[in-house]
Amino acid sequence: MTTDAFPSDVTRLFEEYIEDRHGYLSWLGTRVESVEYGRVVMSVPFDEKLTNEGPDDTATPQVHGGVAATLADTAGAVAQRTRFEEPLAGGIATVNLNVNYLRPASGDLTATAEVVRAGGTIGVSTVTVEGPTPDGEERHPVATGQVAYRLFREE
Repeated sequence: MTTDAFPSDVTRLFEEYIEDRHGYLSWLGTRVESVEYGRVVMSVPFDEKLTNEGPDDTATPQVHGGVAATLADTAGAVAQRTRFEEPLAGGIATVNLNVNYLRPASGDLTATAEVVRAGGTIGVSTVTVEGPTPDGEERHPVATGQVAYRLFREE
């Protein structure tokens, strides 16, 4: 792994694709916050459309767990791409996604993904998703995950 900064032009292409062109991720409002070799931070802003509906209208809305899972999967995959010789070439397919939900989230979510291994054909990333909880504004880990990917390198 290099100690050089990750290329800003590639980061901009990741941002453009995820934030503007990918139908589902852009609909969620997904943002690329930072990209380094082997580490990516992404976020999804709070929106009522992303919450669980409950019978009690007075309860603080809670973000649906699928949003955290999507964010974990996406951030982990982009982190894997940073380890490709050509980050925009080839493909990645999720093989296994394991998310452990720690507490409910009621605000913006931020995922930090780090590459554990980027082998020739299989990669593994760990992810921590943080956000405010319904009982206060403080940010806490709301989910953790590990994701395995099939890597299709075109190098």
